[in-house]
Amino acid sequence: MKSPVKIFITGGTFDKAYDELTGLLKFKKTHLFDMLDKGRCHLDTDIETLMMVDSLDMSESQRNYILQRCVEISQTQIMITHGTDTMVTTAEYLGNANIHKTIVLTGAMIPYDFGSSDGMFNLGSALSFVQILPYGVYIAMNGRVFNWDNVRKNKEMGVFEAVQDS
Repeated sequence: MKSPVKIFITGGTFDKAYDELTGLLKFKKTHLFDMLDKGRCHLDTDIETLMMVDSLDMSESQRNYILQRCVEISQTQIMITHGTDTMVTTAEYLGNANIHKTIVLTGAMIPYDFGSSDGMFNLGSALSFVQILPYGVYIAMNGRVFNWDNVRKNKEMGVFEAVQDS
C-alpha cells in the first residue's frame, strides 16, 4: 500500500485572514482542510502544521526545521504550503540538501479567505505534481512546475517563471 502524501503547512498567504478590527492580514487557523474538502480531494494525505508564519518573517532555523521534518519522515512525496515571497529561498535550501524525495512547494498570491484566491488551483496542481514527478524539489504555481534551481518570483507580474527557458 502506498503511503499518504505528506503535507506540511508553514503559513503564507494560503492561510492569512483579514482581521476586521485591525485591518491587517493575520493567521487564525489553516484553511487547508476546508480547501481539500471543497475540492473534493480523495487523495490519502497526512497533514502537519509546522508553523504559521509570513514567509518574509521565516528564519533560517525555521527553514532548517522544515528540512529536518522532510528528512525524518518516511513518506517520499511531500507537499509544502509556503508564502510566495521567500518560497524560492526555501526551495533552494531543500534542494541543496539533496533529499531523495519528491518535494513540491506551493502557495497563493491572494488569501483563500478572499474568495478569488489562486490557492485552490495551486493546491490541486501541487498535489498532482508531487505524485508524478521524480525525486527532487519543485515549485508549483498557476499550473506550472519549476525545478528549485530554475525559478524566480516576478514581482512586477505577480507570477513565477523560469530563470532560463530551456
